[in-house]
Amino acid sequence: MKTAKEILTSHNKFHITLGLERISKILEILGNPQNAYKIIHIAGTNGKGSTSKIIDEILNENFKGEKNIGLYTSPHMFSYCERIKVNKEDISEEIFNRLISNIDELAKKNDIDLSEFELLTACAFYYFYIKKADYVVLETGLGGLFDATNVCNSIIEVITTIDFDHTERLGSTINEIAAQKAGIIKNNSKVIISKDNLGFEVIKKTSKEKNATLILALEPEFKIENGETFIKIDNDYSLFNLKGRHQLQNLALALAAVKNLDIKIKDEIIKSALKKVTWGFRLEYIKEKNLLLDGAHNPSGIKVLADYIKTLKPQKKVLIFGCLKNKDYKKMLEILKPCFDLKQDELYFYEFDYPNSLKFKELDDELSLGFKSLKTLAEVDEVIKKDCLKIFCGSIYMLGTYNLV
Repeated sequence: MKTAKEILTSHNKFHITLGLERISKILEILGNPQNAYKIIHIAGTNGKGSTSKIIDEILNENFKGEKNIGLYTSPHMFSYCERIKVNKEDISEEIFNRLISNIDELAKKNDIDLSEFELLTACAFYYFYIKKADYVVLETGLGGLFDATNVCNSIIEVITTIDFDHTERLGSTINEIAAQKAGIIKNNSKVIISKDNLGFEVIKKTSKEKNATLILALEPEFKIENGETFIKIDNDYSLFNLKGRHQLQNLALALAAVKNLDIKIKDEIIKSALKKVTWGFRLEYIKEKNLLLDGAHNPSGIKVLADYIKTLKPQKKVLIFGCLKNKDYKKMLEILKPCFDLKQDELYFYEFDYPNSLKFKELDDELSLGFKSLKTLAEVDEVIKKDCLKIFCGSIYMLGTYNLV
């Protein structure tokens, strides 16, 4: 019998023909499990995962198991099971294998050719149903309008920052990309967005067409000390565990979302949740290794990382960078390299083992200047042992090829 991983990797990652027909058909056969709980749907270019995790942490802290909270995110680092959680616990390998196998068999019997993400999404929706989820925080995979998650009837939609990414599938202009993200907006729902979102006018127009209430998320008062962020809540400053100035916008979106649910959440609950919240490989600092991990994989994400590096105290730094070929690696390195002093810092390019990963020889002379190539995990190990700050970034897939934590 095939494992879930073997089944999933045998499916296409994407279909050439976009649409919700395939996922709708399989969910109808399953009894439309996505209609059994309240959904907060999240789309955007950057910040979806962080925003989802903050909302999930607050809801779990508030209910403490009295209600069940589902969370669906992507991609994963080490296991597909990480993508599907209830009350902060991953779906078990045993249940995951069984559900994926059963749904795949059901799809084939009914001549439904699901993509990998469609199969995963159907599994998540059904798992939340059998676990009797009350609320589900649902992150889109790609875009919004034709994303497999968009078969749901969400009560709140959150649109995070919009920028250029996946332009071959979502469009070549901000307005085209924004229209795809805005595709998750449902009739008579609530839409959470920041005023400085580049796609604001498109999202405002779509909200009006859908008779949805547009709610502006306002950043809370804050202060940053020694790289740590403190948020003013109830006239008191409280630690916010996610690092980086950019997380304040994600936090604003998350707070606006939970405050517009049909529940009252006390300030003390929010404070407690914000102290606990973590999101792996997003400006994640491993103190014992003096290692900063970041999954930024497009120019806007890399700019956030660069801005954070500039706030750190002067010290020797080592950069380990790698990415996929289809990313704008030239722009990413142009943003990142000025953060390093080539006289004292060390730059490494990691040729990680993953389909479509960028090779060192594919960089032009100007970009590769100052870099040394790493080809094996053993070489990465040696660099990570260096007695200075190590910054490992450029691709979530790269970080997921090796358990650095």
